[in-house]
Amino acid sequence: MAKILVVDDETDLEVLIKQKFRKQIRQNEYEFVFAINGKDALEKLLDQPEMDLVLSDINMPEMDGLTLLTKLNELNPLLKSVIVSAYGDMQNIRTAMNRGAFDFITKPIDFEDLTITVEKTLKHAKQLKETLKAIKENNILKMYVDENVLYFMGGKEYESTIMANENIEATVMFIDVCGFTAISETTPADVVVKMLNTYFEVMVKEIIAQEGHVDKFIGDAIMAVFRGEYHLDRAIDAALAVRQQIGKLPEPKGISGYTPKVSIGIKSGEMISGNLGSVSLKRLDYTVIGDTVNTAARLQDAAQPNQILISKDCYENVKEAFQCKKIGDIAMKNKAQTLMVYEVLE
Repeated sequence: MAKILVVDDETDLEVLIKQKFRKQIRQNEYEFVFAINGKDALEKLLDQPEMDLVLSDINMPEMDGLTLLTKLNELNPLLKSVIVSAYGDMQNIRTAMNRGAFDFITKPIDFEDLTITVEKTLKHAKQLKETLKAIKENNILKMYVDENVLYFMGGKEYESTIMANENIEATVMFIDVCGFTAISETTPADVVVKMLNTYFEVMVKEIIAQEGHVDKFIGDAIMAVFRGEYHLDRAIDAALAVRQQIGKLPEPKGISGYTPKVSIGIKSGEMISGNLGSVSLKRLDYTVIGDTVNTAARLQDAAQPNQILISKDCYENVKEAFQCKKIGDIAMKNKAQTLMVYEVLE
């Protein structure tokens, strides 16, 4: 649902808005909040910061619409505004645009035009938010784009979303290409890189198919994170698909006798999600950390070629959906107690 703040000292406009947009209101597409001037609007924005669009008049007591535009940019640069005013002279239009207004509509209001403008502006605002979300999840972009550029694109929204940290429930999967280190020592660099990228393409395709996110490439390994409903099931589905597809690949050119295999470790549970790295180097990775992540990495270390290992608690959650085999207790680095491990067969 889109939230729209209407700022106008003419109370009749509230009645008209509710009448003309009654269908969208009834279907929970739009929610309207009303303010009588710029000051009232800022107070309402502080109480309800999740607003998507502001429709504002110009001539109002206490704080006019043009002053409000300046305050909106300071409060939330992503919040889009449309001026709706009887003062439609070019000077007011230019001033409004220079202060960040997305569009300008003159009174008396043509509600068909207003409807189209609202839809267009909300679509643009949604695209901006999706872009910020993509930046937040795209480690490669953050690696090469200066944080000042990112701040310019999102302002305080950048600070609150890109730099946010949270505890999440998710599944982490580590996939390693078996025997690759030994091959890289005796094989030309271009052959090694081309072959590894081919394997990565296969893995990434299956991870994305299960709505997973590739967190990072670590040498000849991939770390992937799965969030949302049935994240553990989707991670295991991805692991099985990766093993199957890698097994279908032909012997790589220039390396005789090598058959690609993968070892996989999967762990589900609570972890911390946030930006880690060096601000001075402008190298920040949006990643996950914690015991769950460390355990997944240790499970991958313990896995044999073409083996998918999970912990006992994961097994209890998926035993009715996947065929598994008990491996037994294994000792893990930096762990005082052993961990009961199961292998996912199919």
